[in-house]
Amino acid sequence: MVAGILAACFVTLPPGLAQDKTKVKGLITTHTGETIVLKTNEGTTVTVIVDETTKVQEPMGLGLRKENVSPALLIPGLKVSVDGIRQDSTHVRAKTVTFHKVDLQMAEVIQAGLTPTDQKVATNQQNIEGNTQSIKADEQQIAASQRDIAASQQDIATNKTAIDANAVATGKRFGDLTEYEVKGQADVRFATGSARISAQDREALKKLAQDAVNLKGYVIQVKGFTDSRGRAGRNQKLSMERAQNVIAYLIQDCNVPVYQVIAPGAMGETSPVASNETKSGRAENRRVEVRVLVNKGLAGT
Repeated sequence: MVAGILAACFVTLPPGLAQDKTKVKGLITTHTGETIVLKTNEGTTVTVIVDETTKVQEPMGLGLRKENVSPALLIPGLKVSVDGIRQDSTHVRAKTVTFHKVDLQMAEVIQAGLTPTDQKVATNQQNIEGNTQSIKADEQQIAASQRDIAASQQDIATNKTAIDANAVATGKRFGDLTEYEVKGQADVRFATGSARISAQDREALKKLAQDAVNLKGYVIQVKGFTDSRGRAGRNQKLSMERAQNVIAYLIQDCNVPVYQVIAPGAMGETSPVASNETKSGRAENRRVEVRVLVNKGLAGT
């Protein structure tokens, strides 16, 4: 009797019921609770189970060492590699999920954009107003408020310098794309203070994306601009909003893969293409430049 029970405990599962190890690569489209949904490199959709036993890792340097990181970093738009056990044709239980830092940075830019540099300026201006009211209290408050005003003005100047530096750095980043050839382009125009894409420009972007699909190894460069009216900090933020709206339309409505789009450039009021002294010139400067680029080596072939 006992021998029969022990024998039953060691019965081997039929080969068809064994769970197979598998490796899946793709882009995260959804992260809900303990599951992420991947769009694979083959165009299929796979649901990945990520639980407390799953290791989420990021390679360190050029070696084989990897750092364990939080599953909260598995955000939509992130390109990942999953090693795990296949549950069925569309479900995998993950043992490890690996991604690269540069892919995380790209996903974060697409999701959230850059932090507006004029936020601190607005806070400092509110502090100045509060300190000005306190000046009326007594002479000691007057002296203290004057010091705060001077510090706030310095912060405003520092933020303006940061905005200018960001524009220079972004210009250099795009300027480094010297090995690429322009294969298509579109300039999207905007109303004053608006980041809304017109119906006409949506059609132009859709045509640009359709033409790009036929190109080998293409990337899309997106840079946002404003005219010179308004505060520099606000214009910096508005140029980023315009660039991000164009990228969102290309990805969501034109089916451009997120990894084909270079991180957007917020150029603010720099590099005008026309005079800001006229109404027509300002309309020309309120734009997003979209360029389809192909490596010259690939273009030659």
